[in-house]
Amino acid sequence: MAAEAPLLLIALLCGLLAAPRCDGACAEVDSDTEAVAGKGFKLGCISCKRRSEVEGSATVEWYFRPDGESDFLHIYSYNENGPTIEHNFFEDRIDWNGSKRSNDIQDASIYVLNVTFNDSGTYRCFFYRTLTYDNYEYFNTVDKVVHLTVVAKATRGTASIVSEVMMYVSIIGLQLWLVVEMIYCYRKIAAAGEEALREAANAEYLAIASESKDNCAGVQVGE
Repeated sequence: MAAEAPLLLIALLCGLLAAPRCDGACAEVDSDTEAVAGKGFKLGCISCKRRSEVEGSATVEWYFRPDGESDFLHIYSYNENGPTIEHNFFEDRIDWNGSKRSNDIQDASIYVLNVTFNDSGTYRCFFYRTLTYDNYEYFNTVDKVVHLTVVAKATRGTASIVSEVMMYVSIIGLQLWLVVEMIYCYRKIAAAGEEALREAANAEYLAIASESKDNCAGVQVGE
């Protein structure tokens, strides 16, 4: 049983090393910027709270400036009472696609239905966040900008291709790292097992030698 303890410990440590690490649930990812006319499109807007242990709440406002225009239009809002489409141009064409079942909003993405060429332009998303500490509240505002282009047919830009290639390279690299970790752990476990067997064999040999010596001493005394 004592010989098995080092093996179990090494196996546990190897398992912890080989297991993938999970970061927080929130990750700030830039929105796509090219939509296809007649299709739906997700306008991404994520602002991760830096102190996850601090209680917080947020409301969200979306604004839109069409190409060629100078002023922004208030088009959408979301708060504890739910979503509100603020402009007739987007009536029945925006769905909430962000954080759900929580006032601590970190994902304020929206989904635009039946995109038209007139939807091309600049979108701004505002987080109005309140962080609640023991003795005070802290208010801050975060805004994100998305420049949207509407096209007749989907195209793949260079950035999209590079991003996809990098994703596959990362996946392959992670798999190779896991294989190396598994081989290393296997060798460590095998070496520990051989050492345990050698120690057990030595202990058994010493026990047999000691028993033989005792028997010989007994025979000599009898004579």
